[in-house]
Amino acid sequence: MIARISRPAKNAMQSGRGKMDSWVLEFEAEAARARDPLMGWTSAAETATQVKLSFDSREDAIAYCQRNGIAHRVVEPKQPKRIPRAYADNFAFTRKEPWSH
Repeated sequence: MIARISRPAKNAMQSGRGKMDSWVLEFEAEAARARDPLMGWTSAAETATQVKLSFDSREDAIAYCQRNGIAHRVVEPKQPKRIPRAYADNFAFTRKEPWSH
């Protein structure tokens, strides 16, 4: 079973970037989930996919995997492309769209 070490994404309900320093270790599923024909619930035969461990740093998570002999892969977080803008840019003379008011 392979463990995935990643940084959790920001929740859509959050506006700030606080508490985004932690790293999470999750186990990947080896088999597909099965659907119960009577109730329609989905279930898995393995319970390791329910385990979610959090660490302060990426190195701590990697050290944990190496100590316990767990195969792992690290998923680096993607940094968003930030375009600095100011409110005054809405009224700039070189604005591409003409001001309509």
